[in-house]
Amino acid sequence: MTKPRYDVIAIGNAIVDVMSPASDELIEELQLNRGGMTLVDAERAKELYDAMGPAREISGGSAANTLAGLSALGAQCAFIGQVADDQLGEVFAHDIRAVGIDFDVAPREGNPPTARCLIFVTPDAQRTMNTFLGASQFLPPSALDAEAVAAARVLYLEGYLWDPEEPRAAMRRAIEAARAAGREVAFTLSEVFVIDRHGDDFRALIEDGLIDILFANHLELFALTGADTIEDGIAALHGKVPTLVVTRSADGAVAIRNGERAEVDAEPIDEVVDTTGAGDLFAAGFLYGHVNGEPLERCLRRGAIAAAEIISHYGARTEVDLRALMDEKLG
Repeated sequence: MTKPRYDVIAIGNAIVDVMSPASDELIEELQLNRGGMTLVDAERAKELYDAMGPAREISGGSAANTLAGLSALGAQCAFIGQVADDQLGEVFAHDIRAVGIDFDVAPREGNPPTARCLIFVTPDAQRTMNTFLGASQFLPPSALDAEAVAAARVLYLEGYLWDPEEPRAAMRRAIEAARAAGREVAFTLSEVFVIDRHGDDFRALIEDGLIDILFANHLELFALTGADTIEDGIAALHGKVPTLVVTRSADGAVAIRNGERAEVDAEPIDEVVDTTGAGDLFAAGFLYGHVNGEPLERCLRRGAIAAAEIISHYGARTEVDLRALMDEKLG
């Protein structure tokens, strides 16, 4: 096996997050799915944007957020996703390249425009996300750089992008390229509604031994396995996934890797400001430890530290030197 060019290459939605503080009354007035993620069409996206207060635009997308965290820690990363040839597409491309991530997919001409996620953050730090997927749904299999996938230690796939047909085909081709090159495939389940729609596909990937690292929160684990407890969910996947990582919100996280089990508490912070990106950055911390051959508990600690940093401020991109923070906390 050749030495990897990248630590992690990811395929995901290329989205610009538009974030604004919001009152509980506004959430109710707009009939939003409080604390969840809802897919919206272009008309609804415009309606919600018009109802927002002053907002910040920050390049986002689940897998892209994970790569940004990895890059901040010193990992070599590449991203595969689709933007449109428009202003938000330029914003996304600039931001992801500016943090040292290779991004070479050509922008798509015409409509629909670049994807955006309208995020309403209530005083309790819950984020209510409304996502217009736009151009990101039209990532064609032809955009896949199979050589780049084969040159990455880990291929990281975002469950959100499994919904539209073209990106799903691209991800299946990427799995084939990674497996043929002897690389690992990591998959994040993303959200319960994604499992409700595509759980059979995900379970088939697991049964066929195509997933090496699976990330889930406890609710996603229940939806995937039909279990009522975390332990039953873990047992249902025993022997099927070499590495299983389950986050439990304020209760920390547990991971099982090739039969070894480790658990960590959530990292303490003074105040939870915005939970956007917590799972994405947990995955970043964990994967950084994993690709560097670190012990399982240390991988989890890295994930917990990264997640805690993200939820202490608005947005899903780090605002401190993440590498220095981890060095300080891990010793």
